[in-house]
Amino acid sequence: MKIGIVGLGLIGGSLAKAIKKNTEHSCFALDIDRAAIAGAIAQEAIDGEITADELRTCDVTIVCLHPEQTISFILENKAKFKKNSIVIDSCGVKAAIVEAVEKPLAEEGVSFLGCHPMAGREFSGFAYSVDNLFEKASFIMTPTDDLPAKAVREISQLAYEIGFARVVTSTTEEHDRIIAFTSQLAHVVSSAYVKSPSLLKQAGFSAGSFKDLTRVAKLNENMWTELFLMNRQPLVDEIDCIIARLTEYRDAIAAEDADGLRELLKAGRELKELSNNQNQK
Repeated sequence: MKIGIVGLGLIGGSLAKAIKKNTEHSCFALDIDRAAIAGAIAQEAIDGEITADELRTCDVTIVCLHPEQTISFILENKAKFKKNSIVIDSCGVKAAIVEAVEKPLAEEGVSFLGCHPMAGREFSGFAYSVDNLFEKASFIMTPTDDLPAKAVREISQLAYEIGFARVVTSTTEEHDRIIAFTSQLAHVVSSAYVKSPSLLKQAGFSAGSFKDLTRVAKLNENMWTELFLMNRQPLVDEIDCIIARLTEYRDAIAAEDADGLRELLKAGRELKELSNNQNQK
């Protein structure tokens, strides 16, 4: 199978490296960044470069661009994809992407499957891509009722071949609602947390918990702005929820309510333990 990757950033570059390492498929890439293309060829992460017109030779095309770029690229090149081929994306929001591109591609005889590889790093760009980024990671697919089952089977099989530990099928709405909690809220909280006046005084006073909570504050603000706004209502709901919970802790501490605070902390611990047990099943 011939696979085309559009965008050789962290995710696209890591997918290319994993495909070359773990599968027998050929892998070609398209990117306006000449250094990324040159680096990928030098590292044998791809078999070569392709142009947009050569997308018609690819059985599967993986678009690894920012959300708005993903939509615009697919729509601008919808007639260039191979008939009866499959196009997937890697964006962290799904409803907005699928709604924008699925029907236009279907009219061209091309199947679109919204996907989200659940892996990343606090760095971006091909230089930070690795061939084992997706080990132990989940690969989320959001097929609609109109998508041929054959496309779902092929992409699921490809995900396992690449090295993903688990393939999860979801609706676009469920994906966006849960991702608002598991990913987007964490980035909002981390970004807000580092704005404390105490940040620049923490040297020598911080350990693992500080590192864990601040890691994702180092983000690409352009991409995350798009992700947040494309998924604004689920994310606003999660922000409202955490504000309400933080208010409970603040009020208990301010009132020196030891019993109330203890119960809040106990409830949080028990929920975390329950979550851990479910994840181990």
